[in-house]
Amino acid sequence: MKIGFSTLSLFMKSFEEWLETASSDGFNMMEILCEGPNTWPRIALSFGKEPFQIFESYDIDITLHAPTIDQNPASLNPGIREETLIQIKETIDMAVETGAKVITTHPGLIHRLEDRVRGMGKEYSIETLTEANQYANDQGVILSVENMPNRYAYFCNTAQEHSYFIKECGMHATVDLGHANTNGDVGSFLALKNISYYHLSDNNGEKDQHLSLGEGNLNLNLLKGLDNVIIELNNYENVLKSKEIFINYRKDAHVQ
Repeated sequence: MKIGFSTLSLFMKSFEEWLETASSDGFNMMEILCEGPNTWPRIALSFGKEPFQIFESYDIDITLHAPTIDQNPASLNPGIREETLIQIKETIDMAVETGAKVITTHPGLIHRLEDRVRGMGKEYSIETLTEANQYANDQGVILSVENMPNRYAYFCNTAQEHSYFIKECGMHATVDLGHANTNGDVGSFLALKNISYYHLSDNNGEKDQHLSLGEGNLNLNLLKGLDNVIIELNNYENVLKSKEIFINYRKDAHVQ
């Protein structure tokens, strides 16, 4: 069973601190959020290969989450799209250095809530992510697009649209159960093809709250068949709490 956590819960720590924490607490997987001064790919890569050698000392599967702050592959502004593509490619380069096999990225959003704008943004996002995916393929890295909360502004807010992006861009899927829960149909996302891994968090079914498992209304029985999961919470104590809940549901599945 592969279970890990997002470094969102230990933001601003070093590679070694994250890896040591993961190892000490029995995690065998970790998703590095590529935000902040230590892990923004452009900065991390500027230090050369030495900082990445630490990953060879730990038996932990690494995934990366591409930068999202101020980035938007669906932007109507070509300069923003170009910079977003550059930063996804830099994340792919960082994946090569860390030994990460999978990168999660967002599909983008629109800021003017009109159908014609959404249609244009959708085309731009697919164009941007298709080029990014071609670069990832060349580097032997899987690029995986994540589903978003149930808001009109976000792309991949339904399983149907998520599937469309996967097919059109040639990408894999990262399924975020918390995001899917705001859509009210988590099962349809779990039925998608080419799922790389899962993000776990809970909420009230209306807003993406990143609560510990069991603190919202997510159907925890859906956890029983999952593997390759990343607990994506803001607080590490809550990560450990959610880890135990996930493991217990997995045990129940085996007993049944």
